[in-house]
Amino acid sequence: MARFRFLCYLVLILISLVLPRLDAAVFEDDLKCLEGFKKSLEDPAGNLNSWNFKNTTIGAICKFTGVTCWNDNENRIISLTLSTMNLGGKVTEPVQYCASLTTLDLSGNRFSGPIPSQICTWLPFLVTLDLSGNDYSGPIPADLAKCTFLNKLSLSDNKLTGNIPPEFSSLGKLNSFSVANNQLSGRIPAAFDSSNFNFEGNSLCGGPLGKCGGLSKKSLAIIIAAGVSGAAASMLLAFGAWYWFSYPNVGTK
Repeated sequence: MARFRFLCYLVLILISLVLPRLDAAVFEDDLKCLEGFKKSLEDPAGNLNSWNFKNTTIGAICKFTGVTCWNDNENRIISLTLSTMNLGGKVTEPVQYCASLTTLDLSGNRFSGPIPSQICTWLPFLVTLDLSGNDYSGPIPADLAKCTFLNKLSLSDNKLTGNIPPEFSSLGKLNSFSVANNQLSGRIPAAFDSSNFNFEGNSLCGGPLGKCGGLSKKSLAIIIAAGVSGAAASMLLAFGAWYWFSYPNVGTK
């Protein structure tokens, strides 16, 4: 019995020695994440001036603009919400040090270039990824499907081209999805048949958008409008001809 108590005592001592080091390591990683991320950004309005990395006290980074921690005593970042801050630049590799991040919201800024294909390798536990309202261009990376916990993915109002990767069909937890107002084309993934999915402002087909190879709703509306206008013009011309030949002396003395 005494031996057992002695072993328990040793375990408690080891835990007391190891846990502070683990907390320090987590804090250093999250700090490294924010420092590297800020260096890759353009912040002309100084919205991130509160990110003062000289303050290393517990809970300091949790008070940074746009930063939310799991709790103020852990310094583990759960969310980065930096919407509509006029930020530009790139999302680069240091974000991988925010290992506990579940929400990344960079909507309504000036981020440009291709969407980083490694973003879900760096941040595999993302539940919300919002990159809408930026200047991202090029194809949607198929590797975004590696964010298997995604509930929300918003890529609307960018300049994205190509198709929606068929790999997105594997995102079984996705319940909110938008690629509205881009330059996408082709067939949407077979599993993407939800009222919470927004495909407007593209040239996509399949599922709720109608069969591929047929006319899109926009093209059909243009054809119908042209047909109605043409029919109205023809009727007006026919009426004018009839009136002219039926009453040839109207207006003459």
